[in-house]
Amino acid sequence: MNSSWLTILLRFIRFGIVGASGMVVDFGVTWLCKEKLHWNKYISNSLGFILAATNNYVWNRLWTFQSTSDAVAREYTLFFIIALIGLGLNNGIIYLLHERLHLNFYLSKLIAIGCVTIWNFVMNYVFTFRA
Repeated sequence: MNSSWLTILLRFIRFGIVGASGMVVDFGVTWLCKEKLHWNKYISNSLGFILAATNNYVWNRLWTFQSTSDAVAREYTLFFIIALIGLGLNNGIIYLLHERLHLNFYLSKLIAIGCVTIWNFVMNYVFTFRA
């Protein structure tokens, strides 16, 4: 395997590990807001997603991509814009699977996270942290 492909693979694995920590934040906040605070499921989902994205930015900057750029505001802004587009994709997938196909809300959310992970990695690899 070419060393550049190995580097990409290792970063994707790290991105996945960071994403798993973000998933804990995402699911925890979503569950708390939806089930305990009785907020709208899409508002709850959005808040969980936004807090997870912030968590993920910090860990991806430090560990996955080991960025030393002084342009933290630029990186965070790009990361967050990509996450917001991902949020739209996330909510769209949940809507399709849960509202239209009647899958369980949390199963729909899990599938959406898997799809959006690929989007987030590619966009952040190419634009935010420019390898």
